[in-house]
Amino acid sequence: MPADALVADLNSALSNVPLIDPHSHIDPLAPVSRSLDDILGYHYYTELAHSAGMGQAVLAKDAPPRDRVREIVRFMDRYDNTAQYGWFLDIAQTFLGFDGKRVTAADADRLFDAAEKLFAQPDWEKQVRDKTKLEKIFLTNEFDDPLEGFDTSVYVPCLRTDTLVFHLDKPETRRRLAAATGVEVRDAATLRKALAKLFMHFTSRGAKAAAISLPPNFHPAPFDDEHIYEQMQFHGYHDLAPGVFWMVAEFCRDFRLPFDLMVGVNRRVYEKGVFQGQDLFDQRTSLIQYKDLFNAFPDVTFPVSVLTSAQNQELVAYSWIFPNVLPNGHWWYSNTPPYIRKDLTERITAVPKTKLVGYYSDAYKLEFVLPKYAMYRRILANVLADEFVRPGVLSEKDAVALGTRLLRDNVREVFKV
Repeated sequence: MPADALVADLNSALSNVPLIDPHSHIDPLAPVSRSLDDILGYHYYTELAHSAGMGQAVLAKDAPPRDRVREIVRFMDRYDNTAQYGWFLDIAQTFLGFDGKRVTAADADRLFDAAEKLFAQPDWEKQVRDKTKLEKIFLTNEFDDPLEGFDTSVYVPCLRTDTLVFHLDKPETRRRLAAATGVEVRDAATLRKALAKLFMHFTSRGAKAAAISLPPNFHPAPFDDEHIYEQMQFHGYHDLAPGVFWMVAEFCRDFRLPFDLMVGVNRRVYEKGVFQGQDLFDQRTSLIQYKDLFNAFPDVTFPVSVLTSAQNQELVAYSWIFPNVLPNGHWWYSNTPPYIRKDLTERITAVPKTKLVGYYSDAYKLEFVLPKYAMYRRILANVLADEFVRPGVLSEKDAVALGTRLLRDNVREVFKV
């Protein structure tokens, strides 16, 4: 069988697999786009256009959405070599009826009008989910989210703990925590009581994970109750993050929730960057900072995302050795084809297949799930062909089963959905 035919057959088979997307930023009360501005307002496009020379005035909240779309599209010929442009072209062709091979500035108004008409259809959300074969998608919920008004069997809650861990020193965070739990946090005992109420609320509404993004220099550590009390009473709640994080891990153990760790992000590196386009990485991060955590909580599953492909080998090694550490998706700056292919090849040839959580969309609107997973499936099909089918390690049928495990089966087993 010619190489391209083999890859095409594998990709076709994998395209029939219903998806459970284990990480997104979807608002379940407004999961689909209302206009093309929602699509092109995704930070990837504003970042790329700005990086290629576009000014920020058009990104102001009071700027007309059509003008913003025109400007971002006008700059597309400067970044039409990127994977992100490929996602947009896929959206235009799949959802907006675009039949061209290249989006140009002349297409902006036509695409804007098509989106306005199509996105207004009352069943648009269902159309998008059906075309995507999307069965469930995990959310990113703040700790005081009431988790009401949506179907939690489709939009799966996930407790995002960044604010609790890193901003408990802020009076507003403590006010919100008290409002959500009825507990005024004054010491370790009241903090534990408040966290217990949060975990009970989330699990009662179908939450399947907790999650956090972590800076490069973070070291989790257990704090005894007296230390927590002293920090609260005499140091204004400062430097509590390592201990609060550890406490969250204890509740993940007690409530049997996986704890997603997204490791390595520096916030506000490019201070004048566009909205959500300010964060980068550096090379200080190592998973050795989490060795005490992984050893102390053998019953907690830690799906780990790393921000750089350079750290992938370390993640592979930890996942090879630790039963409770899993490689999770291809995050942010590693989410382009060359890095995915390298990282996936390393993982799929070294880590037990039952531990590989293949991909997540990280999407803010449902329309992006389809093109992102399509990109991943093409790469997965190529890796399966090159590493398993052509060398005679697996039959084509068994390769599809392995790919299905990465796309769906492991998500179901790891997160118990």
